[in-house]
Amino acid sequence: MDAVDDRRHAIALFRYSLIREAADPALSSRQRGKLVRALATRDHVGPDGERLTLTRQTIDRWIRAWRAGGFEALLPRHHTQGLRTPEVLLNLAVELKPKRPGAPPPRSRRSSPRPAGTPPRREPSTATSPRSAWP
Repeated sequence: MDAVDDRRHAIALFRYSLIREAADPALSSRQRGKLVRALATRDHVGPDGERLTLTRQTIDRWIRAWRAGGFEALLPRHHTQGLRTPEVLLNLAVELKPKRPGAPPPRSRRSSPRPAGTPPRREPSTATSPRSAWP
């Protein structure tokens, strides 16, 4: 088994350990619902050590999958699609990334050039000065 298969197997084991008690066929629907709701209210530590919060729908889906296909059905699918963002867009994003990573983005009003034929900005007249400046 390679690293990807090991990870998929660990995820399936995590899913099984979570649903094991709730998937018991001896439970009534009401008992199962109560267990699943209790599982959904708690945080869980996933196979990678991260904290997970699961919805009731997810837990129910895992139970249905396990009933239909056993442990194999709990394995996550292989993702063979690759990058979803076209390479052209990724290259454009790299070009547009700020040269100084910690610097704030430029202010759009001052950094963009004025369109040709646009008159320069005028200073406010004294008639529009704030009242606090009046004696």
